[in-house]
Amino acid sequence: MKWLIFFVASLGLGLASSSYDHYRLPTAIRPQKYHLSILTHLDGPKALTFSGTVKILLEILENTNNITLHSKGLTIDESQTILTELNGEEKQDICVSSTEVNPTHDYYILNTCQELVLENYYELTLSFSAEVNRKLVGYYRSSYPDPEANETRWITMTQFEPASARLAFPCFDEPSYKASFLVTLGHHQKYTSLSNMPVKESQPHELILNYVWTEFQESVPMSTYLVAYSINDFYYKPSILPNGVHFRTWARPNAIDQCDYAAEFGPKVLQYYEELFGIRFPLPKIDQIAMPDFESGAMENWGLVTYRETNLLYSNSSSSLDAKELVASVVAHELAHQWFGNLVTMKWWTDLWLNEGFATYLATMSVHHINPEGGIKERQSVGDIWETFRQDSLETSNPISRPIQMASQIVQSFNVISYKKGSSVIRMMHLFLGDEAFRAGLKTYLEMFEYSNAEQDNLWETLTQAAHESGALPRNFSVKTIMDTWTLQTGYPVVNVIRNYAEGNAELTQERYLRNSEVPRSKYKSCWWVPLSYTTQSELDFNNMSPRDWLECSKEGLSQPKKIENLPRADQWVILNTQVATPCKINYDAQNWKLLINTLTTGRYESIHLINRAQLINDVLSFAWTGDQDYETALKVVAYLPRERELLPWKAAFSNIRLINRIVRRTAQGGLLKRYIKKLLPPIYHYVNGINDTFAYIQHQDGIALKISIVSMACQYQVEDCIPRALNYFREWRTEPNPDKNNPVPVNLRSIVYCTAIRHGLDEDWEFLWTRYKRSNEADEKVDMLNSLGCTRAVWLLRRMLDLSFDPKSAIRRQDSMTSFNAVADNEIGFQLAKQYFMHNVELIYKFYQPTVRSMLRLLTPLSTQIIDPKEFREFEDFVSRARPWLKGIEETVQQTLEKMRITVQWKERNYAKFNSAIRKFL
Repeated sequence: MKWLIFFVASLGLGLASSSYDHYRLPTAIRPQKYHLSILTHLDGPKALTFSGTVKILLEILENTNNITLHSKGLTIDESQTILTELNGEEKQDICVSSTEVNPTHDYYILNTCQELVLENYYELTLSFSAEVNRKLVGYYRSSYPDPEANETRWITMTQFEPASARLAFPCFDEPSYKASFLVTLGHHQKYTSLSNMPVKESQPHELILNYVWTEFQESVPMSTYLVAYSINDFYYKPSILPNGVHFRTWARPNAIDQCDYAAEFGPKVLQYYEELFGIRFPLPKIDQIAMPDFESGAMENWGLVTYRETNLLYSNSSSSLDAKELVASVVAHELAHQWFGNLVTMKWWTDLWLNEGFATYLATMSVHHINPEGGIKERQSVGDIWETFRQDSLETSNPISRPIQMASQIVQSFNVISYKKGSSVIRMMHLFLGDEAFRAGLKTYLEMFEYSNAEQDNLWETLTQAAHESGALPRNFSVKTIMDTWTLQTGYPVVNVIRNYAEGNAELTQERYLRNSEVPRSKYKSCWWVPLSYTTQSELDFNNMSPRDWLECSKEGLSQPKKIENLPRADQWVILNTQVATPCKINYDAQNWKLLINTLTTGRYESIHLINRAQLINDVLSFAWTGDQDYETALKVVAYLPRERELLPWKAAFSNIRLINRIVRRTAQGGLLKRYIKKLLPPIYHYVNGINDTFAYIQHQDGIALKISIVSMACQYQVEDCIPRALNYFREWRTEPNPDKNNPVPVNLRSIVYCTAIRHGLDEDWEFLWTRYKRSNEADEKVDMLNSLGCTRAVWLLRRMLDLSFDPKSAIRRQDSMTSFNAVADNEIGFQLAKQYFMHNVELIYKFYQPTVRSMLRLLTPLSTQIIDPKEFREFEDFVSRARPWLKGIEETVQQTLEKMRITVQWKERNYAKFNSAIRKFL
């Protein structure tokens, strides 16, 4: 009998729809141990299928007449179902009278002939089978070409987070149902098998010739979403750790030479976390493996961490600095999860941020500790805050800790808020608690809840205790009181500073910042506990990020103004939020802005910390967008940039200008912004020596990143010799006898050169790069090429890319289809093509990705900021209404997309003329 979510080979049992419809499993039963056996066929008559048996040891916590667990897409052979009572000297089989399903929540329910009794133990055995799917979730297949044998090699991998273990075996697929796992994998002997734990033993299959059973050691208690296993023919690079943990880095054989950096860096990260937490990594081994097909960036499976190839592989000869930093950050993120997420797991997906926010923040700490000269700490921390600002300024954003009642809601929670805002508020908390209390509180939390589950209140308790013991917080302050205002409500504050220059004080008030200026601020009575750090023109103490005072909330949660005293005389500025210790915006009165502008444009601009210089630019351009400042004031702040020699202020300007450019480039006055950039850039372009290959002489990674960023903008806006030099580099490459082996384009400039050459080149240039893409063996290089192919201005080539993106047989892998689509949509010519393609083919795209709706979310990002007139907006609104069946599971993101579109249309109507008028004064 075929059902929507799984198939059942039913022999004698009644199968019915379930009356149990709650989104959480019943609490009557808890699994204690799984014996999981999976037999995988990668070739032969049963190719790309698997069959399995799971024996689950069940503890009964309440008397019950049924067993409810998860199963989806599995054929369950009910003739093989066995339920046995284990209490007493003799085992007793228990009859299963009928089974039920709930397709909404993926429940498989077994009704028993007699009551299962409190405190008794039972063993449930289920047999199942399915296809090793191609959807990149559950137990899925991947492949790679073997150029020597000229054939395709098949491999398998699991991806169970957040709720896809149920696609691979029947289980209690919620994070709080931790259990130990005994995994046994059957496969052809020519393959290697991996799982969370080391191999215990391997022996020949009892029936199938040349097949083996590989049994793994019993795991520590863990959630189902962390179970992992793979059948592959990969090679590995071993690493040595002083604590005896076996560390291996795996990749396909023809990419194993790209594993050196991750194999060296990973063990350093693991050691750092052991020292930071004072808790040993609890498993005897850890494997990290690069998968040719992987829907997410990486996955922290305990002891078997999986990665997209771009996030683990690095080539010393052809990978850029950006690629190296990406590998470092992702490895550090996933290994942080081995403690935050794996050792201690959130009780429910409501507190996903306890996993992702901490992993994001700790990764930055880790990479900085290992490479303190790299500058990543400042770049990553500030970048996280800026991404938070953009997303959380929407009415349709969500709180960090949020209710979850459907699996689709879990998927949509893997967003900027959980990762970047989570990281930003943890950084704020670290700074106001101090290092001693922060570390002590985390250590207590991890030890108290190890191998168990926790929620954010548990963390607040251990941190408050540590803060009071160290004196970091007054006894009448609690971490919960402060942090709940940041995690339980949507948005963030703008702190308004009105100085009384005669009396030497300032009044501070707060309100929620919204990018939609048509929404009255009075609609939201939000209040945050804001730690107030500040410095003055005479003090210049930017390194003290501890709070000198607090903006507090009343017991009713209402904002209370704050007066700060002893400020300097009227000719000196004040800057709040030193080094952006808190994720909030600061708006000053006109005189303070005037004083800041004067220092930036004619004084010692370096006396203001570079992070605060960057934030002044980011804040004032945000305020100009909403009308809280005028564009003339904003551009006066930006006007100092030709003097600036650091990366972050330029990034702040570029990120805001890019949003405006996406609007004005489609208008008659688009040339004004282009002229403005061409006037702004030459001094810094000369400072970084233009597009010439001078990277060997740059001492710091920040300097390399600055050069890359400036050259990218210079070529985009046709500054000086950027385009001709880029075209020369590309022509040199085209004349190489063996362009797949020899590439004269400087590694760190390749993405810029490729895009520039394709934008200004011929169809033959596009075909040349497309050929290189298909032949490349390096994942990060392929992504750069794919992005650059979308830079063409040839409509037929852009249309071809869109078709290739969603063709299962094309050279573009499913995981890279979003990259390809977004490359077209980001192009000013390709935008309309991509928008129409998405609207006309939404059903095809939905079926292409099912069931991984997360992929569809990413297609909406470039569409959201380029619709600029009401007619376009209404057209997309009508499309959304018609296309609801194919936008299922991403409703929240669709609403955010519509809000972003509405805001863009609003800016065009309200600010377009004002912006053009202001920018003319700076040309």
